[in-house]
Amino acid sequence: MSALEGLAAAPVVAATRRALRGAEGVWIVGGAVRDAALGRAVADLDLAVAGDPGAAARAIGKELGEHAFELSAEFGTWRVVARERGWQIDVTALRGDGIETDLAERDFTIGAVAVSLDGERPIDPYGGLTDLAEKRLRVVSDRSFLADPLRLLRAPRLAAELELEIEPRTADLARAAAPRAGDPAGERQLAELRRLMGGPDPLRGLSLLGELGVEGAVLPELELLRGVEQGPNHHLDVYDHTIAVLEHTLEVEADLDRFAGDRAEEVQALLEEPLADEMNRRTALRFGALFHDIAKPETKAESNGFVGFKGHDEVGAETIGSICGRLRASRKLTQHLQGLARHHLRLGFLIAEMPLPPRRVHAYLRATEPVTVDVTLLTVADRLSARGAGPIASPEMVAAHLQLAREMVAAGLDWRREGPPEPLLRGDEIAAELGIEPGPELGSALAELEAAQYAGEVTDRAGAIEHLRR
Repeated sequence: MSALEGLAAAPVVAATRRALRGAEGVWIVGGAVRDAALGRAVADLDLAVAGDPGAAARAIGKELGEHAFELSAEFGTWRVVARERGWQIDVTALRGDGIETDLAERDFTIGAVAVSLDGERPIDPYGGLTDLAEKRLRVVSDRSFLADPLRLLRAPRLAAELELEIEPRTADLARAAAPRAGDPAGERQLAELRRLMGGPDPLRGLSLLGELGVEGAVLPELELLRGVEQGPNHHLDVYDHTIAVLEHTLEVEADLDRFAGDRAEEVQALLEEPLADEMNRRTALRFGALFHDIAKPETKAESNGFVGFKGHDEVGAETIGSICGRLRASRKLTQHLQGLARHHLRLGFLIAEMPLPPRRVHAYLRATEPVTVDVTLLTVADRLSARGAGPIASPEMVAAHLQLAREMVAAGLDWRREGPPEPLLRGDEIAAELGIEPGPELGSALAELEAAQYAGEVTDRAGAIEHLRR
């Protein structure tokens, strides 16, 4: 009865009952029942209705004072989002001639449990509540993965998120169907990957993707990293190094006091900022860790026994563009992830110049914006993951990198808040004083003035003019 008690206590359920008072054939299904059974707060509600889902959604929207909209004509699904309350309600047409038929078409037993809106006992024909209590993920039928190959991604994600073990028969069925994991629309794949990477245990989720043979079908570029050996600074092949970087990224997230110093609270807030595609910057940083060396296989070269990957940062940005195109990611998310790959080597090249002069700090900020703080954190995880016998893996180099990273995180946060210095001269004033025409030379003069101002080399108009003339 715990599922019923949790649902009855949920404000979103009470509001839905008021909106659909007297309606018959309305069932709470899927994640809401599961979350209630686990003792979790119920905020998102999935309803299966025997009638018109659009009419039900509009009634709920009217009750909540929110707009109802059609989410998917193909699946007969409508959505109501109550943003201030943090609720989301999806209303879908009941499949088949009753709730039992509908549940038979669902993916896993833990999601094939229904409770009528009026609060009757759960309908649980496949033992989903028992599976949930015993931490087991099991398909409803042998056709589950073939009916919707997206479930091949959902299985690892749910297992990692809910700390479940995938039942052996279910795992065998997944391996058999794994080549079809790339069949669903790209945005559907991205939605599952986003939830896996943003979840509580992305490392286990990725491990399960590999164990089930799904990774190669969805992210073949990642699969190609396996077995690619590296130089003496690394003790792992590229794939295992990538997983180590993700692991250290999680470590950085969890201990920002250590890695961001007295700016930890600001970094925490930055990572929680919404970015794009229902993803915050924290989850995007995890994707950045996963993709930062994605082009190493195609850029690998050996010379005199030395293994190098020249240009893997730039080529990696191109590869990420292809991956994001396939997954139908937004332009904003694509460019963010490309920036993380393109700039993940920059900070390491600056260690030998410490302490950095202000101009070098300015150059780093200008080159890496708007991902300065994010990519700086990524370089920390990357450096912590290089534990070979080469020079950059030495304890002294690691300590220096972490110190410089803290300084750059602080500079990056200041830059985000304050922006570049207010120019002492406009472009037309520079053109008149120096006698140059609008064009690249004028652009160079403006950039030089900004760098000089940031470095404190000029502080007034007269000094700016004299500096540019020199």
